[in-house]
Amino acid sequence: MGYRYFVLRRAQEMGIHGWVSNRADGAVEAEAEGDRQALLRFLDALRAGPSAAEVTGVEERWSEAPPEHTRFRIRSSTPS
Repeated sequence: MGYRYFVLRRAQEMGIHGWVSNRADGAVEAEAEGDRQALLRFLDALRAGPSAAEVTGVEERWSEAPPEHTRFRIRSSTPS
């Protein structure tokens, strides 16, 4: 399973909304909304990744904002 599909499945399992996308530089970027405890578990899953992935790091930024997403999806690649 690819990393983006892994992220999608974990988000759906945890009730998290947002998106995941490949960046032009090869990194994967995601935006996630949900319950703080679910988001912390989500971050743990992202750090572990699927068995075929080599996760070298996860950078996180937190903010308080009104929800924008109604589901989690894989988004088209984003430019760097």
